[in-house]
Amino acid sequence: LDQDVILKFIQFLLHLWAKDYKTRSEDSKRSLEAKLAGATQRQTESYLKPLLRKLKHKKTPRDILAFLTIIIMSLLEREYVKANDSYLQMAIGNAPWPIGVTMVGIHARTGREKIFSQNVAHVLNDETQRKYIQGLKRLMTFCQKKFPADPSKSVEYNAVK
Repeated sequence: LDQDVILKFIQFLLHLWAKDYKTRSEDSKRSLEAKLAGATQRQTESYLKPLLRKLKHKKTPRDILAFLTIIIMSLLEREYVKANDSYLQMAIGNAPWPIGVTMVGIHARTGREKIFSQNVAHVLNDETQRKYIQGLKRLMTFCQKKFPADPSKSVEYNAVK
């Protein structure tokens, strides 16, 4: 999947989310829940700006781009469980110790050699990455609410309303 396609899809979802919020009635906009939802939507937009910039200039890190491709393709197919699995793989990886702790005692861990680039969590690399990865998860949740699928293909089906 091309970076342009990923960029357009993320922009489409952001636009749809903003439009949904703006088309609410004035009474519902005044409720605390609606104000929080609006703030979350605006915050998500600001969190995703660095990612959108990287996609636009085609400077997205390869490892993140690979996961983004799987996530976006899964969202387009309404395979939300698959998208969530890929998101978790990107966010926390499958490192034996995702937070990078390798030496906790006087002996080296037996699986220490398993810790390499693919297994390390990206969410801890820097604050900007953490924010756009979090923003991506919010966008995935919105996508599932907006375009529902079978319960077997949805994440926390009963929790999403």
